[in-house]
Amino acid sequence: MGSTTVPMTSTNNNVSTCDSLYNHRDYARVLMPLFYCTVFIVGLLGNCLALHVIRPNLKKMNSTTLYSLNLVISDILFTLSLPVRILYYALGFHWPLGEPLCKISGLIFYINTYAGVNFMTCLSVDRFIAVVLPLRFSRFRRVSNVRYICVGVWLLVLAQTLPLIGMPMTHREDDDSITCMEYPNFESVDHIATILIGAVVLGYVIPVVTILVCYSVLCSKLHLTAKTNHLMEKSGRSRKAIGVICCVSLVFVVCYSPYHIDLLQYMIRKLVSDPDCTELTAFQVSLHITVCLMNLNSCLDPFIYFFACKGYKRKLRRLLKLQVSISFSSAVRTSPEGSSKDIIDGNKIQLNSTTIGTTSERLTDRRLHRYEQAQESH
Repeated sequence: MGSTTVPMTSTNNNVSTCDSLYNHRDYARVLMPLFYCTVFIVGLLGNCLALHVIRPNLKKMNSTTLYSLNLVISDILFTLSLPVRILYYALGFHWPLGEPLCKISGLIFYINTYAGVNFMTCLSVDRFIAVVLPLRFSRFRRVSNVRYICVGVWLLVLAQTLPLIGMPMTHREDDDSITCMEYPNFESVDHIATILIGAVVLGYVIPVVTILVCYSVLCSKLHLTAKTNHLMEKSGRSRKAIGVICCVSLVFVVCYSPYHIDLLQYMIRKLVSDPDCTELTAFQVSLHITVCLMNLNSCLDPFIYFFACKGYKRKLRRLLKLQVSISFSSAVRTSPEGSSKDIIDGNKIQLNSTTIGTTSERLTDRRLHRYEQAQESH
């Protein structure tokens, strides 16, 4: 897609005279369908497996599992919107399916892209509260309250994307091809640069800062705990948890940063000058590349589930009939088989300031023993 921001209708004389915007269609009609077919297959199968793992555990839902469930659902809905986009790219940026279907596919894409971002942010805050502030803000981790938060996230994203319904999203080009959800069609909208800069701040800057701050403090807390708790340090659980946290953060930053930085720099340039056709063409090509990278996130999540969740690995081994001897402790994205496997869940292993450094080795040993029993019971 050319943009993941809300487009608006207008006529731009500069754009209409720029005939190089889609000169890369010969490469794109081959490479982009191949890329999105891979994202579709891996993302759909991987996230459906995650949903299959979560489903039996719905009766003992906790906050992290509920956020993870919503994230999986958003990833599945996103991948289901890809077949029509694959057709669009295979036809060389031509949309033969009409305006209504373009709007529907656009709504599904926008809603689930940024629902995923928001639920990943919620997960980071949930983990932060569980480990760093388990007593003071425990009410925010109650399932009854988390349900309202999840509904609020969906309503917020829906409200941000509903304006698409009243806006034409297709545009007939000079060569009679019809483009769908491409940025150049809407470049002359009044104050478009300011609008998109605001969208980047709300949709990317705030979430990425929140995620990085929460996970940085979380890693610091786990590292400090490992240094003061020799049994935990010896078991290596904190190192594994930190590794998964770093992986989640890296995937988020690598997938979402290029697109939003690309959009931000062009909008800033647009505020101070009037980019010519060459600059607009370069920006259009870069959008297609960076949006591909951003969409890759939906099929990378299942790989994180594999290394973070024992339940996910076990189901996958059974389906593929593979015997894999490697075992990783679950972290960050709660194992859908229960919060007893979530090694950074404040409900199971107290890591708050009242226990770290003051708990006796005997009490620590008892907690670790109960934790190991919970692991074996599953």
